[in-house]
Amino acid sequence: MSKLPHVGTTIFTVMSKMANDYNAINLSQGFPNFPVDSRLLEIYQSTVAENVHQYAPMMGHPLLMEELTKLTYKSYGRQIAPEKELLVTAGATQAIYTAIQALVKTGDEVIVLNPAYDCYEPAIILAGGTPVHVNLDKAFRPDFEAIKTALSARTRMIIVNNPHNPSGTIWEKEDYDTLAELLEKFPNVLLLSDEVYEYITFEKRHFSVNSCEKLKEKAIIVSSFGKTFHITGWKIGYLIAPEQLMTEIKKVHQFLVFSVNSAAQVTLAKYLHEVDVSKLGDFYRQKRDFFKELMKTSLFDFLPSEGSYFQTASYQRISDENDEEFTKRLVREFGVATIPFSVFYNDKTDNKLIRFCFAKDDHTLEQAAEKLCRI
Repeated sequence: MSKLPHVGTTIFTVMSKMANDYNAINLSQGFPNFPVDSRLLEIYQSTVAENVHQYAPMMGHPLLMEELTKLTYKSYGRQIAPEKELLVTAGATQAIYTAIQALVKTGDEVIVLNPAYDCYEPAIILAGGTPVHVNLDKAFRPDFEAIKTALSARTRMIIVNNPHNPSGTIWEKEDYDTLAELLEKFPNVLLLSDEVYEYITFEKRHFSVNSCEKLKEKAIIVSSFGKTFHITGWKIGYLIAPEQLMTEIKKVHQFLVFSVNSAAQVTLAKYLHEVDVSKLGDFYRQKRDFFKELMKTSLFDFLPSEGSYFQTASYQRISDENDEEFTKRLVREFGVATIPFSVFYNDKTDNKLIRFCFAKDDHTLEQAAEKLCRI
C-alpha cells in the first residue's frame, strides 16, 4: 500500500519531457541555462586537487560554517552560534523534509499557504501529519483571517515561502508582525520559512525571519546555494534554527544523509569569501525586465514579479481552456513549455495563470518571446 497514493509524476517532469519531445523552449522548470560564475569554477577546480574528499562533519564543513555565520550577520544582523544553530544540507528540499520529519508528529497539523511548492505536503504526510491548506489572496498576499481560522490546538507548524514560488511576491515586515501576533496565542506552533530566493529580489528588499525578533526563536529558516549561485545540480543548502529545534533536526539529518559533498562545501566557503551576493538581484532584475520588454506586444498580462526568477502571467485574453490544457497546447502548437498555476493548489484552483522561468540566456528568452507573441 502506497504511503503517498496521490503522488504521481510531477508537472515539472511532465512539462520538461514534453519540451524535449516537441523540441520546445523550456521556460517551465526553475533552473538557469547559462554558465555559472567562472570564478566559482576556478575555485572548484583548485579545490578538488586538495585533500577534501572524505566525509565532512555532520553539521557542515568548518570553513563553510564560518562563512555562513558571517553572511547571516552581514545580510540580516543575526549572530548565530554555528555549532548549535546551523546545518548544511543536501539541498533545500532535504532541509525542508528533515525539519518536518524531526518536528511534526502523527496527528499534528501543518498549515500550507497555497499556491505552494510541491515538496511540502508529501513530507508532512510521511511524518504522519495533516496538511491544512489555506489560500493566499488574489494578489498572493497572506490572508490572515483565513490563517487565524486554520490555527488550532492541533497546529504544529506553518510553512511560509518568501520570496514566493510560483508568484514572485514578497512578504513585508508588517506581514511577519501580524503573523507573530497570531502565533502568540499558539506558543507551540513552529514556523518553517522557505527563503531559497532570498538574494533574488528587485525593487523590494527581502525581509527575512532572521531579522524578526518575535519569530526567529521558533523558526526554521531554509536557504539554497543552488538558487543563490545558480548551481542547482550541486544540491547544497542550509538551515538555521534555535538550538532546541536544531538538536532534533540533526538527529534525523545524520541518518538521512549524514554529511554533504565535502569538495563542494569547501569550494563554496572560498567563494563566499569573495562574492557579493547583494548584486544578484540586479542580475535577475535585468533578466525580468528584458523578458517583459520582449513580451510587451503579446496577449499575456504580466503580474508583478518582486523576487525569485519566475514571472506570473494571465492568459485570459487568449483562451478559456484550463491552465493544464493551455500549457500543454502551448508546447505542442507554439513550442514553449511553462507551468500551470493550478498544480500549486491542493484544490486545483484555476485562475488562468501560468509561470515562466526567466533564468535563461538572452537568446533563449528572445526565441521564446518571438513564439509567444505570435499567439
